Amino acid sequence: AFQKALRMVDENTNGFDPNIKKVNEDELKEPTDKRMFVLAAALKNGYSIDKLYELTKIDKWFLEKFKNIIDYYKTLETLGSGTITLEILKQAKKLGYSDKQVASAIKSTEVAIRKLREEYKITPFVKQIDTVAAEWPATTNYLYLTYNGSSHDIVFPGEYIMVLGSGVYRIGSSVEFDWCAVGCLREVRNQGKKTIMINYNPET
Repeated sequence: AFQKALRMVDENTNGFDPNIKKVNEDELKEPTDKRMFVLAAALKNGYSIDKLYELTKIDKWFLEKFKNIIDYYKTLETLGSGTITLEILKQAKKLGYSDKQVASAIKSTEVAIRKLREEYKITPFVKQIDTVAAEWPATTNYLYLTYNGSSHDIVFPGEYIMVLGSGVYRIGSSVEFDWCAVGCLREVRNQGKKTIMINYNPET
């Protein structure tokens, strides 16, 4: 979720990337929108969880999760593009790595990694967000994709018309675009067609 959130905020960001910023302890002490990249660099450079907690005051539970991501990045960097096994790629996807991010780590291309992932049949599962805190079965179709699953939460009967939403809110892409998508959905339904709306986010 954290890696995808970083990609949603800036399409030029691959994720929790340790190569964007250099280690700077003053920057680690001050919460800014770029501090997470300094944190990534510090983790890659061997800073301990205790030292990072002292500098950032970020809860150690989160720091451990961030460390898992960077440790796997270092593992990927040691591999050549011809040595990516099914299990290695599957674990990368579970840790939130995009195809582009994996490619960057192993000096390959996004297209090559996507092709390999398709050959390995590594695809995400569609899960449903429980909007009622398990008080009763959720019926709203707030869905997300994850590689940390073993089955889909919904069935796909086919014969639907898909309308793409505008994705993450940001300047130049907000309510007006969403309302256009909703208007399109309503018109298609008025014509007796079955519809589904996907609010697009960057590649997972």
